Amino acid sequence: MAEASSTITVRSFAPGDEGRWDAFVEATPKGTFFHLCGWKEVIETAFKHRTFYLLAERKGAVTGVLPLTLVKTRLFGVRLISNAFCVEGGPIGADTASVNALEKAAISLLQELRVPVLEFRGCTANQSDWRSLSDLYASFRKQIESSVERNLEAIPRKQRAMVRKGMRNGLRSEHDANVDRLYGVYGESVHSLGTPVFSKRYFELLLSIFAQRSDIVTIISEGEPVASVLNFYFRDAVLPYYGGGTADARRLAANDFMYWEVMRYACERGLRIFDFGRSKVGTGAYDLKRHWGFEPQPLVYQFFLAPGYSIPDLNPLNPKYRLLSALWKRLPRTVAMRLGPPIVRGLA
Repeated sequence: MAEASSTITVRSFAPGDEGRWDAFVEATPKGTFFHLCGWKEVIETAFKHRTFYLLAERKGAVTGVLPLTLVKTRLFGVRLISNAFCVEGGPIGADTASVNALEKAAISLLQELRVPVLEFRGCTANQSDWRSLSDLYASFRKQIESSVERNLEAIPRKQRAMVRKGMRNGLRSEHDANVDRLYGVYGESVHSLGTPVFSKRYFELLLSIFAQRSDIVTIISEGEPVASVLNFYFRDAVLPYYGGGTADARRLAANDFMYWEVMRYACERGLRIFDFGRSKVGTGAYDLKRHWGFEPQPLVYQFFLAPGYSIPDLNPLNPKYRLLSALWKRLPRTVAMRLGPPIVRGLA
């Protein structure tokens, strides 16, 4: 990024800034779906967290943005995150001076709020004197071929066989206009993994606020939903984000067929990137994405820490959470669905 000498001011997001904010995100190479200002309303409404969205300006023009969420719960402590519940975040700017101004404003906010941890999520390290994690998460992105047939042939042989198995099992896909079927399938899936569920309201908000940038693909077998996924769209990319499968999904190869259908739809729409999202290194999801022919790219998460504090370890692979996960699986699903949302609001 080039340096700029004119004075930069940083101020809080205000009503009416939505168009300018999102236009800047769209136009900036490092801008991502997770920088869009719609997340502010989603997070405030679904989780009741305070947000601090900052704009850098020079002579009235937007030169940088930084979405920040204050996550404060009794179970998991206090953190200031860019951006909570998202894969990426951190400051983006038209020049280095704008990024530096946003970083400085974020540190001042941390000190003002007396928060011990500031976390920026991204793909590259920008702050050499901050603590970093680069071996926990990886992202997976791959070019979408120009034809449906070429995309199918590009899938490695064993994984392609699973997609064809789903076809032979008579699976079909539908686009959903609401979250009902998705939420039922998702709830069953995450409960089987020992993970608390998000609220249904969260999914409804995502689909509503990002109405022009999202859809749901649901896979049907004999009239019943067996897999479903909520997808986001940004620039020329599709991002399958929240999804899962029922107990029958593995036998039917429904999840494999589902991701193929998302890829097929994206190809037919002329999109060029399949963004498979992030996965924790060493997990089944990480291996699945490699089996699809995607190469992992480390995600660098950086932390500014108050004196005496260390990087929070909220990783479900942490041994101290494994027992809790095992116990969660044993809860009746109706109970887990009721108890999950208040817990998961702290797992940002």
